[in-house]
Amino acid sequence: MQDESTRLHKQQYGREIASIISEFGETQTIMEAGVGEATTLSFVLQQLDVPQAFGFDISWSRLCMAKEWLEAEGLLDRCNLFTGSLFEIPLPDNSIDVVYTSHSIEPNGGHEEAALRELYRVAGKWLILLEPAFDLAEIEAKQRMQKHGYCINLFSAINSLGYDVVRHELFPLAINPLNPTGITIIRKPEVSRNPPALCCPVTRGELVPVNGAMFSPQHLAAYPVLEGIPCLRSENAIVASRLLSTTDKQ
Repeated sequence: MQDESTRLHKQQYGREIASIISEFGETQTIMEAGVGEATTLSFVLQQLDVPQAFGFDISWSRLCMAKEWLEAEGLLDRCNLFTGSLFEIPLPDNSIDVVYTSHSIEPNGGHEEAALRELYRVAGKWLILLEPAFDLAEIEAKQRMQKHGYCINLFSAINSLGYDVVRHELFPLAINPLNPTGITIIRKPEVSRNPPALCCPVTRGELVPVNGAMFSPQHLAAYPVLEGIPCLRSENAIVASRLLSTTDKQ
């Protein structure tokens, strides 16, 4: 972000995403899946009056940098950061107004349908995918995507799942012509909504803050919280069936 051209591209990229989201009307919550250092999310939030944003990544270290970046940009108070898996997102069904990705499904070639199902599950109204556009790419770009194991079957998986696609085209701000970004906007039918509270990735039940951890009474396991960032991948679960009773005695 110290490089002027890189920062300008990121600003334009985030501004375009924000412009699309603003067309959806009132939005209370957004989430970037695979948020990394939150540079994209920050420039989206600078353009949107959204009260609450969520971002997760499999890497705690990237989220630690994201926390520093968002604080420096004056945006941390609007953001909820946590580690999580794209295939076990620790949020309830239909809980986030707008869910979006930015080349997060990309490295998961062969698992497109599983990722789509989970993102769609959490989305309350809209799902925006900014991912490699294999079906819209030139031959050289397609060969590169295949070589790197990218998600080349994303759009066919969307069609097979029967999702309501309202837009599917090349995104104008791809940084690498050999990895063209496509934008796919999926509209979700009106559904019963759930509040956007972090939950156990295994049971999707509630999490209770206990002694610097997040405890799942249903899973009888605790998830650590490092530097204020909940670690909510299922493999982070620590068997702790007596945690609550032990805490009560202290």
